[in-house]
Amino acid sequence: MIGPAMADSKPSPDGTPESAAENPEGAPPEGGPLLPGMPAPARKPEPYRVLARKYRPQTFKDLVGQEALVRTLTNALTSGRMHHAFILTGVRGVGKTTSARIVARALNCTGPDGKGGPTPEPCGVCDNCRTIAEDRNVDVIEMDAASRTGIDDIREIIDGVRYAPVSTRFKVYIIDEVHMLSKQAFNGLLKTLEEPPPHVKFIFATTEIRKVPVTVLSRCQRFDLRRLDVSELIALFGRILAAEGVTVAPEAVALIARAADGSARDGLSLLDQAIAQSGAQSGVQGGVQGEGGSAIDLQAVQAMLGQADRAVIFDLAEAIFAGEAKAALGVLDRLHEGASEPAQVIEDLLDLVHLLTRSKLVPDMLSAPGLPEFERTRGKALAEALSLPVLTRAWQMLLKGAGEVASAPRPEMALEMVVIRLIHAGMLPTPGDMLKKLQEGVGDDARPAGGTAASGASPSGAQSGARSGAQSGLASGSSSGQARAAADLPQAVGAGAPAHAAPRGGGAARARLAVVEPAAPEVAETAPESRTMATPRNAPEIVPENTPPAKPVPPSFEAMVALFEQRADGLLFNHVFADLHPVRYEPGRLEFRPSERAPRDLAPRIARHLEEWTGRRWMVSVSGEAGEPTMRQREESAQAKSRAEAENHPLVRRIMAAFPGATIQAIRRLDAADNAPPGTGLGREQPLDSAAGEADIGGDDMPDEDDD
Repeated sequence: MIGPAMADSKPSPDGTPESAAENPEGAPPEGGPLLPGMPAPARKPEPYRVLARKYRPQTFKDLVGQEALVRTLTNALTSGRMHHAFILTGVRGVGKTTSARIVARALNCTGPDGKGGPTPEPCGVCDNCRTIAEDRNVDVIEMDAASRTGIDDIREIIDGVRYAPVSTRFKVYIIDEVHMLSKQAFNGLLKTLEEPPPHVKFIFATTEIRKVPVTVLSRCQRFDLRRLDVSELIALFGRILAAEGVTVAPEAVALIARAADGSARDGLSLLDQAIAQSGAQSGVQGGVQGEGGSAIDLQAVQAMLGQADRAVIFDLAEAIFAGEAKAALGVLDRLHEGASEPAQVIEDLLDLVHLLTRSKLVPDMLSAPGLPEFERTRGKALAEALSLPVLTRAWQMLLKGAGEVASAPRPEMALEMVVIRLIHAGMLPTPGDMLKKLQEGVGDDARPAGGTAASGASPSGAQSGARSGAQSGLASGSSSGQARAAADLPQAVGAGAPAHAAPRGGGAARARLAVVEPAAPEVAETAPESRTMATPRNAPEIVPENTPPAKPVPPSFEAMVALFEQRADGLLFNHVFADLHPVRYEPGRLEFRPSERAPRDLAPRIARHLEEWTGRRWMVSVSGEAGEPTMRQREESAQAKSRAEAENHPLVRRIMAAFPGATIQAIRRLDAADNAPPGTGLGREQPLDSAAGEADIGGDDMPDEDDD
């Protein structure tokens, strides 16, 4: 924004210095001796002007970093095609208000002889240029929209545009922070902004361009002022420091330029503060460089900014990524003793991780101007030693740790815990590496060359691999990534590690990984006919290498309902269990008639879940046929049949006859016919499903167990 503006003294319109113009006859200046031999009274010192005001640009060529704005306005002034309204947007301190004042001077400059016209190079000596620069021209009106936001303030502008300028060529209205105007104020300005008188120009400045109505933007020429690069700021600060006669270490200037974050005004304010803190005295007096000058060292700037020494941050990062907890905690103690804020340390680590990540993708980043030499060398070594997954995982953990440090009652303790977490995460493989190892076989000792689980092999290796993969996923800071990685772990090993469904009720998905003997899928347990009895249960299953395991497909409608009972939430399972009349069923296709209370979206929900669980596409449709009974109706019918069978059983009938008034309270299923009481015949008189029943009979006339 700011260029090498000129000295404090201003020349008069004829080109002579201002002091000579005010004293044309050589009279002693004010404060000189009244009589010969008398000492001159002490001259009143001039008030100090901050660097941002002292070196404010006065012409377009003094602007730094805004080439597009300078080129467009220069061509418009030269060709006489100046628009009547402009809007300048950008972050703070990049030259919005300064550019507006330069435009006002360029439009109203009359030249040293008073006969000039609009020019991209205002002379700076005519009356209009001087009064506009000193903010005392009646025809250049600056308004702060942050303090004057209402429609009444805009009415003053609307009333004033009708009158011709007093002494200038154009009446210029500069409205700063224009986005702060109210909706009524914007609406009141629209008509005047669209068709102003020929002698009126509007220049708006804002840092929040999105808050400006589109109706205003469409009536203005928009210029986006960009942030200044670190190299541009370093060059600008170097010229100003040379003019001030102050010597600053190059590393300190680079540190201030980075802290300015693209804002020239912020950087000059920090430079002012650094000069004042170090006790440096300007070597420039009245625009003339004095003798000696002064110096500002790097340590003073670091202390002023509250930033930790970059070298110490590199020490901390190297200890973290090397897994040296003792060394890392020692560096933290040094930073704490140096009064470094924990939040600033986290920010510096984030900045370093970002630098290392970018340098891996764009190696020339480490050769950028403004980067100290030790950062180039140590940064290159760190970037070569670390991989992108490790850096991105560290970024996520530091980003989460920044919030913890900000909200913790003891930020220094929170910082230590973040560092410890980073150290332990650095010892773990990344999720991608872990999955790659699992796909390759989870170690050669746990799986034979054929890709099957060795009989009797210890599952500890695979289980430890699963823990490492899960911890690595946690370290990455991505909850969705953890769930996906955990769900994929069993399938990466093959049939030796089946995935266990989460408990019904919406709980988080879990997976267990172990090298075990192959077992039939859980859903197939409900369909005995689907088993291949010719294959021994203890025989290991041979899975071809790189072949993904097939997910179980329910062979029957009953098996499908059992699958929903295992994996679906309770509400969806109840609908499948009680409100679904199957019409046709085969693996991959289901037709059903829903009951009256079934939801309308039951079919797509069933299809979505089946496709997710089985890995194949399902056609689920609603049919108009009556269909078979629901699973609830089948269960109720089976219970009624069991009760009838129990009541008609000879033993039960004898008991009921022996104890008048007794009733059957409940019917329990036995696991096998062999568990039936001996001599009762229940084991031989059961239905075809081979399930034995046992009746609990009770009544008012039942004798107690103690009765004879």
